Amino acid sequence: MASADDDALIWTRPEPGTRRPKFTREQIASTALAIADAEGFAAVSMRRVAGELGAGTMTLYYYVRTKDELVALMDNALMGEVLIPEDEFPSHWYDALSAIALRTWDILTRHPWALHSLQNAPVGPNNLRHFEQALASLAGTDLDAPDKFLLINLVDDFVHGNALRSAEVREAGEPAADGSPVDAALRFGQTQIATGRFPHTQALFGDGDPREAWGRVVGPLSERDRFRVGLSALLHGAASRWKLALPDA
Repeated sequence: MASADDDALIWTRPEPGTRRPKFTREQIASTALAIADAEGFAAVSMRRVAGELGAGTMTLYYYVRTKDELVALMDNALMGEVLIPEDEFPSHWYDALSAIALRTWDILTRHPWALHSLQNAPVGPNNLRHFEQALASLAGTDLDAPDKFLLINLVDDFVHGNALRSAEVREAGEPAADGSPVDAALRFGQTQIATGRFPHTQALFGDGDPREAWGRVVGPLSERDRFRVGLSALLHGAASRWKLALPDA
């Protein structure tokens, strides 16, 4: 039986049913995502989205009741990008989990602001479809429910953690203005290394600017390729732990 509170969720309400609705939820979400990608999540507001759509703010409230509902639409739209088309879904558990993880990583690194700003968004239809695909990837294994859930969460944690770290590294690699937090952190790090109390760190980075040594430290692999190596190590470890068959070489 439906709860009286269900109407509070935008997914439980049909879109406004005029004969010719001016806007769709997809249009609204796409507009909000474009603003966040260009200017950051803080630039997203009901007024701003309405302006980009050429509508009055009160008109937008006819389609989306609150800023929280707008955030829910944005998150659901991003999760729609993560979904793998059915005709492309791999049959082997390893290939399927790899495809889901890599596609999720690609989307998160394309929209890095979402790592923080959308983490508390309510679960939408595409979140459920994403979880369904993760379960489908393990349907052919002998894993029980707790182990399936554990493996899916291990992969999910690795994806989000790696995407977050990649975003931080890219930010740190940008030119740091004098007096900025990044500049202050770099100067502090160099000062501490110079004390001699961090010999392993000093051996890794040397005595110069850590950013100049970064390319040597991380090696020639791209961020995406480093992610793939880590994901492969994780899934091979899972295969060893749970006696799961790996795909033919």
